[in-house]
Amino acid sequence: MSSKPNHEEPAPSQPAAMPSKQTLPRRHSRKDDHVRLANAQHEAEGCNSFDDVRFVHNSFPDMAVHDVDMHVDMLGSQWDVPFYVNAMTGGSASTGVLNGALAQAAESCGVAIASGSQHAALRDRALTPTFTTLREHTHGFLFANVGPSVTASQARQAVDMIAANALQIHVNAAQEIVMPEGDRDFSAWKATIREILETVDVPVVVKEVGFGMSQATIRAIAAMGVAAIDVSGRGGTDFITIENQRRNRSEYGYMAGWGESTVLSLLNAVEVHHERLADRDGSSHASSDSVLQPQIVASGGVRTPLDVAIALSLGAQAVGVSGHFLHTLIKSGESGLVEEIERWKQQLRSIMTLLGARTIPELRTRNLLVTGQTGREAELLGISLKDYANRSVQSVDKD
Repeated sequence: MSSKPNHEEPAPSQPAAMPSKQTLPRRHSRKDDHVRLANAQHEAEGCNSFDDVRFVHNSFPDMAVHDVDMHVDMLGSQWDVPFYVNAMTGGSASTGVLNGALAQAAESCGVAIASGSQHAALRDRALTPTFTTLREHTHGFLFANVGPSVTASQARQAVDMIAANALQIHVNAAQEIVMPEGDRDFSAWKATIREILETVDVPVVVKEVGFGMSQATIRAIAAMGVAAIDVSGRGGTDFITIENQRRNRSEYGYMAGWGESTVLSLLNAVEVHHERLADRDGSSHASSDSVLQPQIVASGGVRTPLDVAIALSLGAQAVGVSGHFLHTLIKSGESGLVEEIERWKQQLRSIMTLLGARTIPELRTRNLLVTGQTGREAELLGISLKDYANRSVQSVDKD
C-alpha cells in the first residue's frame, strides 16, 4: 500500500488479558465493556444477511489461482488486499494494548486498519498513547475515527494524532439513544460533517456502526461530497444490545436487531449509484454533487472470506472486518490473528478463482441469487434481484 509515513520499525506486542470490569478505572470502563460484550456476542454469532446470497456455480473457471489480482484503488491509494481491520477500540490501557497488537498484525499482513473512536483522547490527552500505538505499529493505510459530535478542529486533531491517511466519521444515533451517557441531540450532525469535510486534508468516510443505511441516508451522505460511505449493516456487533446490557434495567432489549442488514444496505447503495448516474447523464444542468460517486465500503457481520467476496460482488470497493478479527486476537494472540488474515487472503483468492474472476471488477459481473428475508425486503423496496442473477449475460451483451 502507498502513503507510508517514515517511522522506526515497531516492536511486536502481544495482547494482555482483559482485566475484569471491577478492576477497571471507572472513567475508562466503557471502552473495556464494549470489547468484553462485543467478544461475547461473537461467541454466539449465527446467521445473517450474507447467508441469503449465493453465487451461481460455473464448472469451468478457465483460470489458475495465480491469475487473481485482488488489488483495489481505495481513497487515492492502491491496496493489495480488498479487506481491512475496521474500527474497534482504544481509550483505556487494555484497549491500547489491543490496538497495538491489531496494528502489528495489519502491518505484518499488509492490510489497512482503522482506529476506534478517538473521542476519549480528544477529551483526555493521557489516553492519546492508546491510539498513537496504531501508527507506531504500522506503516500502512490508517483511518482516524471521530463522530459528528466533535468540532472540525478536533477532527483535524484526530487525524494528526495518528498521522492518518483518511478519516472515518461514525454515525451512531441508535447506539447513543440506548447508551446511558449517550448524546440526545443529533440536529447538528450533517452541518458538522460538512464543516469537517472543509477542514481536514485527507479523504473522509462516513460510516454507520452496525445499523445499516437506507437509500435516503446514502443519498444524503453522497450529496455531501464524501470520498466513501461505509454502510456497516446489521448482522455483526449489535451496539444497541451492548449499551442495553450496560443499563441498570436493560429496558431496551426489544430493540435488538434494529436497522438494515449489510447486504440490504449494499443493494440500497447500488440503487442510489444507478440513480445518480441517471441524473447525471439525463440532465445538462446536473450539479457537481450529482456527479460525485463516493466509493462504497461494506462492514457489519463479515465472518468469512466468502462474505468478503459477496460484499465485493455487490459493489463494495473494500470490506471492513471487526468482530471476527478481535475475537481471533483475544483467543489466539497476535500470531493467531496474522495466520487468520493470511488464510483469508488465500481463501478469497481461491473463491475468486472458482468464480473465474481475475479481478474485483470481474467479480462484480458474477451471477448472484439473493433470497430469504433479504430478498423479500429488497423486493419491497423495488430492487430488481433478477438483474443480479443474470449479470454474466448482461456483461456479455455489453461487450
